[in-house]
Amino acid sequence: MKRIYIATVLTCIVVLAVFFGCFKIVNPSSGKSTLKIGFVYDNDESTPYTYNFSLAKDALEKEYGSRVEILSCSNVLDDEMEEPLRELATEGCDIIFFNGYSEQVVKLAPEYPNTQFCQTSYMDMSNQTVPENYHTFKGEAYQGRYVSGIAAGMKIKQMISEGVIPENKAIVGFVAAYPTSEVISGYTAFLLGVRSVVPDAVMRVSYTNTWSSYAHEKKAAQKLIKDGCVIISQHTDTIGPAIACEEASVRRQVYFVGYNQSMSEVAPASSLVTSRICWEPYILSAVDAVMRNKPIETIVEGNIHGTDISAGFEKGWVEMIDLNMQVAAPGTMEAMEGTIDQFVQNNNSFVFRGNYTGVNPEDPSDTLDLSTGYVENETTSYPLFHYILSDVITIVEEKQ
Repeated sequence: MKRIYIATVLTCIVVLAVFFGCFKIVNPSSGKSTLKIGFVYDNDESTPYTYNFSLAKDALEKEYGSRVEILSCSNVLDDEMEEPLRELATEGCDIIFFNGYSEQVVKLAPEYPNTQFCQTSYMDMSNQTVPENYHTFKGEAYQGRYVSGIAAGMKIKQMISEGVIPENKAIVGFVAAYPTSEVISGYTAFLLGVRSVVPDAVMRVSYTNTWSSYAHEKKAAQKLIKDGCVIISQHTDTIGPAIACEEASVRRQVYFVGYNQSMSEVAPASSLVTSRICWEPYILSAVDAVMRNKPIETIVEGNIHGTDISAGFEKGWVEMIDLNMQVAAPGTMEAMEGTIDQFVQNNNSFVFRGNYTGVNPEDPSDTLDLSTGYVENETTSYPLFHYILSDVITIVEEKQ
């Protein structure tokens, strides 16, 4: 009788264990123990933009180990990404991250309701109706650009005080891909950072009309250097501008300010500082949300606009790396840190402010008076400032 009782108890324990095990599997509120994650890159890791984005994949592997299976596709052009996205979704990816600019992602999302699609923002999503499983995100890059400009301004101020250049030669150059608001917002914030230190500094901008062309980017930087620019920065995807600065430094010192990836290895004599968007905070938190079966926007910390999120220094979404103390002007670190502290305290209204008039390059009748200020990323993670500052920014027209 005692043996029967014991056997009955053991049977009940086994049944309960199976029941709760099955309940955990079928009960969506319990989350998942493993995930399949997809990454789709518009380029490969040899380019700064994709390399910087891929650091989030490395962070996931370090954080979760065998609990995640990561599938990735590289060199996927925007108009060719439907097939790889479908393949990843069909293979059972719970969440897919994409760093390209394409409307196909939001169109595909409804077909795969069990997959979360997370795309780096490429347009203003504030007035868009999107599927529940489609999300956009981006670090508030203008903050890093402005701080980079402070470092550049400190260097120019030193060059002027030491007689290396006269005051009227405080010229910075910028190699830009396209005249999108994202690019314009970035180089404007950079120049305003410079001018917070050197009020008379001006900028020359050269568009390459391509995101990734080493030859075009290097050529554009060389032309800017020839035109007298003493510091070059960029919003393009190759190391071409950094190499141009390094080669020019043999004859005349030209400094380079990076974006996305440090250029100290390829341009050790000219690299000054780099700002980068940190994709890790969003991607790690988004994966955590899917693991826990929670809406992504309830777990990710940032400025939430529906299913779109942005953040800056205050949440670690933007950071400065590799300040070259061998070439940086004295006091640069302190000046940068003081401004970063303002961003951390959510004081960001000072960036796009001053005695400036901005002109929309696509409609000269559309102007903006910056005397009262402009707040970037207020309603969307995608930068919307798209005005060229009159008298201080010159667009250099180049035939490629």
